[in-house]
Amino acid sequence: MRTIVFDLDGTLADTSGDLISAANVCLRDMGLAELCPQTDKATALRGGRAMLRLGMSRGPDGIDEDRIDAYYPVLLQAYGADLNTHTQFFDGALACVDHLRRRGDRVVICTNKPEGLAEQLMQNLGARDLFDALIGADTLPTRKPDVAPYIAAVDRAGGQVARSCMIGDTVTDHNTARNAGVPSILVDFGPGDEDVHALQPDAILRHFNDLPDILDRLLGS
Repeated sequence: MRTIVFDLDGTLADTSGDLISAANVCLRDMGLAELCPQTDKATALRGGRAMLRLGMSRGPDGIDEDRIDAYYPVLLQAYGADLNTHTQFFDGALACVDHLRRRGDRVVICTNKPEGLAEQLMQNLGARDLFDALIGADTLPTRKPDVAPYIAAVDRAGGQVARSCMIGDTVTDHNTARNAGVPSILVDFGPGDEDVHALQPDAILRHFNDLPDILDRLLGS
């Protein structure tokens, strides 16, 4: 039995629009210009504080980390209140997950989104039951690229780390795989701005239709 570990934001789904909307609630309150859903997508996938830093960097007073810390809970609250207006799964993502499950694979999520928000998002999108486990940024004391969340995700699905792999979209996901000693598969269709090819993962995923064959090559059928 294989265990396929997916990142969430930028890998399974484009969540940038709703993340930016939440950040803009804070920036408006600060009297700063809003982020652009089109051009600031990549920053959205780096997390709430990254979005607030970007917005503040464009203002007259620059970045204030204390102010960012104060507004971060506001951002999370705004995101939790409206987290799937714009979010969409990437083409073929859920069909691929369903196909893997039917083949006998365990499928899990290991994300640096807070666990409660990740659970809420997947429930709202009607996809939570497709995944055998979900580990978030605050499930354990550490988060990716630390190996503990990855191991926990595999364990909760009843799998074995030696028969697993990580599918993500960033250097964080790539390093998580390397720390776990498992294959790294990085998507190149997400809104992030990292050059995933330069990271030299074990495979590049250009469309979810290709994933079953990649897994067979890396993990065996």
